[in-house]
Amino acid sequence: MSIVTFYNSSKEQTGKTMSIAAIATYMAIEHNYRILVISTTNTDDPFKRCFWQEKKKKRNLGIFGPNASLEVQNGVEGLARIIRSNKITPDVITNYTRVVFKDRFEILLGCEVPPSDGEVIETIYPNIVKAANQYYDLVFVDLDENVDEESRKTIIYDSDIVIINMSQRLRSMNKFIELKQKNQILNSQKTLILIGRYDKYSKYNSKNISRYLGEKNQVLTIPYNTLFFEATEEAGVPDLFLRFRKTLDPEDRNAFFIEEVKRASENIVYRLQDLQMKM
Repeated sequence: MSIVTFYNSSKEQTGKTMSIAAIATYMAIEHNYRILVISTTNTDDPFKRCFWQEKKKKRNLGIFGPNASLEVQNGVEGLARIIRSNKITPDVITNYTRVVFKDRFEILLGCEVPPSDGEVIETIYPNIVKAANQYYDLVFVDLDENVDEESRKTIIYDSDIVIINMSQRLRSMNKFIELKQKNQILNSQKTLILIGRYDKYSKYNSKNISRYLGEKNQVLTIPYNTLFFEATEEAGVPDLFLRFRKTLDPEDRNAFFIEEVKRASENIVYRLQDLQMKM
């Protein structure tokens, strides 16, 4: 059971969340793992658009007033109540997740609206991650900047692998080099580098970036793919990967996308196995 945390090296857009959606979906289909993705967003959660068509909420005119919802809170917001009562257990987490593939792939959505009681939700994420790691084979954490610094440090420290997400911009690479000089974890075997929205025709291709950063292993990439990024807006990610699995030809223009998602997934598995053997 392992924790894999995805984290941006800077505040720029790197396609981090979409990269997680691709890798987690591929691994759920191709590997016999039970996977949980934990979203830490405090805005509109992009994972919902990737996997579910949202139904329009009916206007409630009952005794609770026109704007009240009778739905049980789910995601992190609902789970926070359990944590406050010290009743969190690994299996309880599943009551607050949304299922992509039954018994294979679930997502714990982030808190999009601040709690009415004023609690700071972000501080409970380390507890959620630790509990989930006792129940799922792989816990992927989409770690955002809105999580407080102490919680971010705890999650990164507890992670088996930290995947640093970067863009193909020179500024992004230089920022990573600067961070690497200050942060010991970024120099350890538990760190992998991933380029999201990757363009293989850029002069900053994966091989050149690896050389520039002084990385022995070629950095991972999730290429920009039109069908995939359309699917992330239309709840079509699972169907797209299932379709690719059945019909994709090596000469197909989408083959490079799947090859790189596969390479990223296999590198995560190999690195986890290697680190576990050294423990």
